[in-house]
Amino acid sequence: MAADRPYVAVVGGGEAHESALGAAEEVGRELAKRGAVLLCGGLGGVMEAACRGAKTEGGTTVAILPTDDRSSANAYVDVAIATGMGEARNALVVRAADVVVAVDGEFGTLSEIALALRTGTPVVGIDTWEMSIGGEAVDAILRVHDPVAAVEAALALAST
Repeated sequence: MAADRPYVAVVGGGEAHESALGAAEEVGRELAKRGAVLLCGGLGGVMEAACRGAKTEGGTTVAILPTDDRSSANAYVDVAIATGMGEARNALVVRAADVVVAVDGEFGTLSEIALALRTGTPVVGIDTWEMSIGGEAVDAILRVHDPVAAVEAALALAST
């Protein structure tokens, strides 16, 4: 049953470098191997790569889309939720997740990281945003460079 499985949001840029896409795809594969449900924003880039990875291992993928058209989801999405909310859907992605894995990222990713941290949802980051307040580094993101280790850390955090 899906409700018993961890829900892991994979967030990152709609456009990304090959290294980020490769990491996201591996994160997706590892999440599926471990039975997690992959949540994302459902579009391209990191989101599509993560979904593609999950599908190669028979995983479940859920997209919370910014548009009001379910057909805008990438081809690897099982469940597409069309919100028509634009970037405001980022809050839904984060709130539906037990943990967030941020891979690289653009400003939308930064908003998802901030929303997760604000609401107490743990964040694991792979080559993502650095944060500081008043010039002092804030160590709120668990930084892991290996996708397999990132998934292991995310699932451990999801179960706490």
